[in-house]
Amino acid sequence: MVFLTLGLKTFNNNNNMNPLLENWDLPPFDRMQISDYEPALSAAIDEAERNVEAIATNTDSPTFENTVEALENVSSRIDRISAVMFNLNECCTSDELQNVVERMDPMLTRFSLKVSTDRRLYERTRQVANLHPVGSLDVEQQTLLERTLRSFIRHGVALEEEARNEYLRNEEELSTLKLRFSQNALADTNNWTLHLTAEEDLAGLPESVREAAHDEAAARGLSGWIFTLAQPSYGPFMTYSARRDLREKMYRAYGSVGGRGNEHDNNAVIARIVELRSRQARLLGYDTYCDYVLEDRMAGSLANLRLFMQRLHRPVLPAAKRDLDEVMAEAAHDLRHETFMPWDFSYYAERQKQRLFSFDSELLRPYFRLENVRDGIFNLYNRLYGLRFERDASAPVYHPDVEVFRVTDSCRFIGMLYLDMFPRSSKRSGAWMTEFRGQHGNVRPLIQVVCNFSKPTASTPSLLRFSEVETFMHEMGHAMHGLLSQVRYESLGGTNVKRDFVELPSQLMENWCYEPEFLDTFARHWKTGEQLPHHYVDNIRRAQNHLAAWLCLRQLNLGMTDIAFHTAERVDRAEKVEADAMTNLLPRVDGCCTATNFNHIFSGGYASGYYGYKWAETLEADIFGRFKADGIFNTATAASFRRCILERGGTEHPAVLFRNFMGRDPDPDALLRRMGIEPNADVVKAQETGDTSSKDGMALN
Repeated sequence: MVFLTLGLKTFNNNNNMNPLLENWDLPPFDRMQISDYEPALSAAIDEAERNVEAIATNTDSPTFENTVEALENVSSRIDRISAVMFNLNECCTSDELQNVVERMDPMLTRFSLKVSTDRRLYERTRQVANLHPVGSLDVEQQTLLERTLRSFIRHGVALEEEARNEYLRNEEELSTLKLRFSQNALADTNNWTLHLTAEEDLAGLPESVREAAHDEAAARGLSGWIFTLAQPSYGPFMTYSARRDLREKMYRAYGSVGGRGNEHDNNAVIARIVELRSRQARLLGYDTYCDYVLEDRMAGSLANLRLFMQRLHRPVLPAAKRDLDEVMAEAAHDLRHETFMPWDFSYYAERQKQRLFSFDSELLRPYFRLENVRDGIFNLYNRLYGLRFERDASAPVYHPDVEVFRVTDSCRFIGMLYLDMFPRSSKRSGAWMTEFRGQHGNVRPLIQVVCNFSKPTASTPSLLRFSEVETFMHEMGHAMHGLLSQVRYESLGGTNVKRDFVELPSQLMENWCYEPEFLDTFARHWKTGEQLPHHYVDNIRRAQNHLAAWLCLRQLNLGMTDIAFHTAERVDRAEKVEADAMTNLLPRVDGCCTATNFNHIFSGGYASGYYGYKWAETLEADIFGRFKADGIFNTATAASFRRCILERGGTEHPAVLFRNFMGRDPDPDALLRRMGIEPNADVVKAQETGDTSSKDGMALN
């Protein structure tokens, strides 16, 4: 578009170029400073506002090109710069960067809301829709038009002035609150450590765990061993420590992140977020925030969602109780008359797993050197999709831990992949995929995968637990969704799909972790080069459904907690809401609350959508059945999956994409069957007949 081209030329003629304002192919991490963000974003906002005015005041009749396509590109420079800023704030932050984000985030929110509530733009878009009945545009154009129009309406463009102004104020405040929530959680996580100085305190811990803790202490100038709440430290401690008193101490610390009554407490933040989201939904004519969100998801409505949850919950609950009983039996001799507590579960579950399946995570770790796992995943994508990954040492990075890979296939350049694998105090916990630039037209994507795996020590490389191999596969599934995107419009590309569909490609890839043919391609002992013994592979397969019902119930609990917060108008203590929403098979611990550290729903994009993990898992369980039937390396099946789902992003409804690949609608019981659990006949009947009369009584408590 002319006005965008003119804007770019103006910036390029500036000899004192802010590197963030350049038309870079790769983010200029080697030249940019934190101080560059504010002037760059301010200039980009000014440019975008001129672009908006050019569209709104265009005297030509509205067309798809001069209105809908123009709006698609109106803030492209803002999008590039803010993607860099917000991503680094998640994985390589500092006090200075957080201060910049706190200043810039309201400005960016204000601009976005100004566009989405501009009645001039809405009226032009509506006129375009009137000119183009369904069928007069191609599928991608039609989807973009419908999304653009729906976005205006869902952002309150049709509200009366007073209500619209309130909506805008609330959205600005919500933007600030979400940022504060994540900053509080990170600070509270970093502010607690367990410092041990006596050898007897390490009872049960494998040598690799001790060594990592010793290195952590040394890095802080301390003797002994330091354990933190970062997952590579917390998880192994809770799994292996024979010291029940120390497991309790770690559990209480982890469970109270964001809820300790200090300056980082998130209870008031949650209460205000819930209140504002509820108010926003009611302003727009919805009963609850959950109703507002689900209207634009595959689930479609709260009634449908409750039936879906019920269809899983009823058969899973008795199986989860059996899982717990068996783990408690494992602990009976040690605990005798003491109550089995949450800090006992991981320890005795691991012991049970070793006894039943000879599955020992520590014995497996030497076969899963990070670099070997990475190369194994790369080779898998070469076999499935013909992709090649070549490290690009010349690409600028924001931290020495980051590696960059150029991805190609036999025909063309696919995109760039950034891998950031190790924890640090400037990075939030967890693992995620994100992008510095999405694919659109001939512009190829810049995709990033961020994890928190154990760092190499003085004597050993980074060795992954099997669960971390699954995590890596999961995030690389997201990365393929972004890298293989082949769409015209960026807002429809890659992972820009309905939230309860987005986890399908990632969860699908976890299945390969249990396939001997895949494990044989890369699992080698890091010292000897010995292939992972076949009896270990057999143990992995036999243990695949170990505690499957328990883990499913945990996810359903988190989903119902999310729903409970977002069907409420206001809350007092987050801990009370969570306790009432969950099926509590173990005693609850005062002061421990998942919600105060639940970034997914209070600072991420999963509010009223956490159920999507189980929804997408049901779909991918069905899809993997086809891969199994055709062969897990079948290139024709992989090509069809790439063409029908990965390349198409959000250009069509996910149900259509699913049918295009599978040739039918989803089997709603595929996940239960994979777990070896029979569906509940009463729930199935209610869903098939459309009888939702039981939904109001369906709760997970």
